[in-house]
Amino acid sequence: MGKLSNLEPKVVWEIFEQICSIPHPSKKEEKIIAFVKQFGESLGLETIVDDVGNVIIRKPATQGYENRKGIILQGHLDMVPQKNSDKVHDFEKDPIEPIIVGDKVKANGTTLGADNGIGVAAALAVLQSKDIVHGPIEALFTIDEETGMTGAFGLKPGLLKGEILINLDSEDEGELYVGCAGGMDANIEFTYQKDKTPENHVAFKLSLIGLKGGHSGMDINTGRANANKLMNRFLKYASKKFHIRIAHIDGGSLRNAIPRESFVHLTLPIELEHDFMHAVKEFEHIYKCEYEFTEPDIRFFAEKIERPYWVIDRLTQEHLIHAVYGCPNGVIRMSDAMPGLVETSNNLASIKINDQSIVINCLLRSSVDTAKKDLSEAIHSVFTLAGAKVEFTGGYPGWKPNMNSPILKIAQNVYLQKFGKVPEVKAIHAGLECGLLAGVYPQLDMISFGPTIRYPHSPDEEVHIPTVQKFWNFLLEILKNAPLA
Repeated sequence: MGKLSNLEPKVVWEIFEQICSIPHPSKKEEKIIAFVKQFGESLGLETIVDDVGNVIIRKPATQGYENRKGIILQGHLDMVPQKNSDKVHDFEKDPIEPIIVGDKVKANGTTLGADNGIGVAAALAVLQSKDIVHGPIEALFTIDEETGMTGAFGLKPGLLKGEILINLDSEDEGELYVGCAGGMDANIEFTYQKDKTPENHVAFKLSLIGLKGGHSGMDINTGRANANKLMNRFLKYASKKFHIRIAHIDGGSLRNAIPRESFVHLTLPIELEHDFMHAVKEFEHIYKCEYEFTEPDIRFFAEKIERPYWVIDRLTQEHLIHAVYGCPNGVIRMSDAMPGLVETSNNLASIKINDQSIVINCLLRSSVDTAKKDLSEAIHSVFTLAGAKVEFTGGYPGWKPNMNSPILKIAQNVYLQKFGKVPEVKAIHAGLECGLLAGVYPQLDMISFGPTIRYPHSPDEEVHIPTVQKFWNFLLEILKNAPLA
């Protein structure tokens, strides 16, 4: 019996806890694929693993429901691997440690993987159940949703038979999603020359930590700080004031997570050391004041380190700092069509200096393809002028809302009858796989819903326990009320 075994619905939480015990970061889903495959086969159900690693499991209709339209339950198998800097955890080997905090489930110092582990667990629970009423069921478990949607991109026509798809990857109970943003990766690279560190220089490690981070789509409009932007803000000041030379940058990690931390190794003339330390404290005070409510735990400090042998050349350093300062970040435009929805955004996700180059990654999102293209041109212009190589990859389409969707009407009626209120209908500024799946299976009628999950893609990720029961009850009632074929 695990820590979550006393929560309701018991079957969903038990399967989710099993999922937590299996390492499954993006690009490393072999173990979770094997688990889901064995799960389906152990139930005697038709189980397929396609060429890219997606798993499809089919379950026949309950007796008397054979004449209903087939429903596809869809979720993704991978999770975002993020941890606190003081947490020792290997996402490829170590299990996630779920903990119960009040009416929420979190993880011990890492992401929880409720995105999308709860949705996957619910689909598996439907497959396992002997007493749930439903028509023909297919469960589609895709791979690598978080870092490229490789599974959805690789899904071939003709594999799925259902006519309705329910995506179980949304994060606000009581809301039905009928549209999502498309996305695109910006991959930027500076080459640089190595200069020998000046003899009269002293070295420091700058640390910017304690930020909340979060999902670069869902949380982009919360006003949270971007660690790369704040660090670069100080570097621009320090390059003019203290003649710093940069040796190393390690800021952010995943393209779809707002960067929470940034670390820089730099040097400066020894006679400016005192004033430099004073400036660091001054900037920490500025950041704390500016982000008093959104980032109450922000910390910015400097520590003396051994002087590095080399630093990047001065011209590349100048170009890098100016380009990062000018790079668009955060919300670019709000939607005119759907009030409160972010239309277009950019996440300046990571900046890394390796032995040969400086690599920067961004994730652009928009529900308007032309706006996404325009944003890409702005980013291309900024970094090309600075001498960097810019490449855009991994583009995927958005999911256009269909307010006349039959399954949407059914879901609205079911929710009203079950819970006494009409659910909100929304689009989401995140990359659900529905847009890609619709491209391969244009006949699908689709909606997305899920329990309430907060702070996904960060170690603060939490799922609200009572909403999982409502999500489960809602799903079962929709399956019971599937339309006739």
